[in-house]
Amino acid sequence: MSPSSPFRDQFYAGARACVPVCISVAAYGVVWGVLARGTGLSLLEVIMMSGLVFAGSAQFVALDLWTATPTTLPIGPLILAALIVNLRYLLLTATLRPLFRPDQQAKGALLMAIVSDETWAMTVGEMSKGRGSIAFLIGGGVLAYVCWMGTNVIGFQLGSAIDDPSRYGLDFAFTATFLALLLGMWKGRGDLVPWLVAAVTAILSARLIEGSWYILIGGLAGSLAGAWAERLRHVD
Repeated sequence: MSPSSPFRDQFYAGARACVPVCISVAAYGVVWGVLARGTGLSLLEVIMMSGLVFAGSAQFVALDLWTATPTTLPIGPLILAALIVNLRYLLLTATLRPLFRPDQQAKGALLMAIVSDETWAMTVGEMSKGRGSIAFLIGGGVLAYVCWMGTNVIGFQLGSAIDDPSRYGLDFAFTATFLALLLGMWKGRGDLVPWLVAAVTAILSARLIEGSWYILIGGLAGSLAGAWAERLRHVD
């Protein structure tokens, strides 16, 4: 057996930490594959979208805009919708910068392509404990990527048999994953302020503004509220 290395150990640690999350990722990955087949995507299109985009929420939004006729495919709205939904990664990935040295910024920017909400949450959790590493991030990201790709293909193949994912409760898997991540990041009552502000702002934005702007607005409002609350604690 080859001797272990810090990178390898951290890579496997990240992959192991991602295993429970991948169970939920697999569930809504199958759902996306089923829905993708229902909207007329081919297997090649499913593989290319999941492989190149790798953003579940943006891909679900894209299915709402997808048309079976290429000449009527709304390319502009598709790109804009994906951009809006994924703008939150500007906030999320910025928190991972401490993992990279100044001379690794280009490498870090490329690695952000495999970052998902789940692997980001796990890595930030490790960083808050004084651990966390690039290898840990890659380990979780690679496993999540493989899981997402594989279950999308499985869902596509099962599309003819599963006509209604909600009948089996699979539609709730996406929500359940983020609830589990949220509870896992709970540190105490101090988290209530940014969480409540983000939730209320997102709900109001969703009711008042069409599209997925509520994701970005809620994230920004919660971040600002958290920074303000942290500053008040230091002042006191």
